[in-house]
Amino acid sequence: MELSSARHAFITGGASGIGLGIADALAERGLSVTVADINRQSLDSVIASRGVRFSAVSLDVRDREAWAVAKATAESTFGPVDILVNNAGIGFNGRDVADMDPETFDNLVAIDLTGVFNGVSAFGGDMRARGYGHIVNTASVMGLTAGAPGRGAYSAAKSAVIALSEALRTEMAPHGVGVSVLCPGLVMSNLDRNTTELGGQVEDVSHIKGTGNIGMEPATAGAYVARGIAQNLPYIVTHPHYLDYVEKRMESIRASVDASTPIP
Repeated sequence: MELSSARHAFITGGASGIGLGIADALAERGLSVTVADINRQSLDSVIASRGVRFSAVSLDVRDREAWAVAKATAESTFGPVDILVNNAGIGFNGRDVADMDPETFDNLVAIDLTGVFNGVSAFGGDMRARGYGHIVNTASVMGLTAGAPGRGAYSAAKSAVIALSEALRTEMAPHGVGVSVLCPGLVMSNLDRNTTELGGQVEDVSHIKGTGNIGMEPATAGAYVARGIAQNLPYIVTHPHYLDYVEKRMESIRASVDASTPIP
């Protein structure tokens, strides 16, 4: 979509990390931005440090009644939402699926997957009716690659976000609404802090390849997203080197199909 004609973006998990990087990128391109976040302190910090293009609303993406309030508040400030970014999420805790307590699993799915649906439910119908808009759902490269120990539940939720986004893109395209799924690698964020504050458990996963505290700057991730919206890309992948893992997954699928071909 033409970002120059979009006026208002609504971004969950928008007060830090990737969400704030996206918010800044869109504001730099002329949009007014509503940042929605469960962390009131982070919201206050954003409003104190940004200009008049920014507004803030408290939102727990699990709470559907809160979504209705947040939507009404945002639209009363900046008008209809043209770009929705369902970015709020929590991370993995390093436990094998069989060892993960059900409450932690349910909470992860409620935030990382159902929270995305709640955003689409709140704003998608209006965009479709207007024949204009764009939705970005944040998944992860872990949703594209083969599962790794300690990340099973997280990867499952993020894979589901990808599948939901692919279906949503097909449904919305005839109505002039674009849909992209963001699949980032490691980006500097407050994911671990958010995980613990929202009822999750973060364990030492430094033994798992690819973890650590070094990552892409949120501003860079935000620029990827702004470009992806402008080009209506189905997938926004910030770390291309992870595509090697995607190829390995496809090789495994192809080999399995060959092996399961009926024997003459």
